[in-house]
Amino acid sequence: MKKITIALAFLLALVGAVIVFHQNIISSVILPQYIDWASETEAAGVKVGEPLNEAQLALAREIGIKSPEKVRLVYVDAVPFPYHNPMLKLVGEATGFIGDGIINNAQVFGYSIYVRKDYPLNTPKLAHELVHVLQIERASLKQIITQHFADLVNYGYDNSPLELEAFEANKTYSNR
Repeated sequence: MKKITIALAFLLALVGAVIVFHQNIISSVILPQYIDWASETEAAGVKVGEPLNEAQLALAREIGIKSPEKVRLVYVDAVPFPYHNPMLKLVGEATGFIGDGIINNAQVFGYSIYVRKDYPLNTPKLAHELVHVLQIERASLKQIITQHFADLVNYGYDNSPLELEAFEANKTYSNR
């Protein structure tokens, strides 16, 4: 009985520590791994992606991107995610990035925009993704990833300030 009591006390202390320190665990262990992976994903996309065409370049300039010529569209069967990392996979599922029934149609990694091949990237949708490029250009990939993860926890996807700014582009360019 004494061993069970000690084991339960230890388990409660462990759960309590995770609850108290979860933000520190995410920011010091998980985010650096995701940021490193995202940086590698951006670099790969810049190498293999297609440059924007003239109309897309004009849209990128209109949105405010300083270096639109650096933007690349990378058409893929599935938008990448570091499934090979169990910790990142668990966080991806918990934050709604991945999981049953979740389809990520497009995602920005710096100047690389990964887009599912069967996703119709019309002007409003491209404008949305270009706003994310602009957000990264204004700050950095590391800062935006850190903010986005915190925003997802605090506000959810639909109310995340970064997404709200991008949703405005969907509206602004809906008639094009």
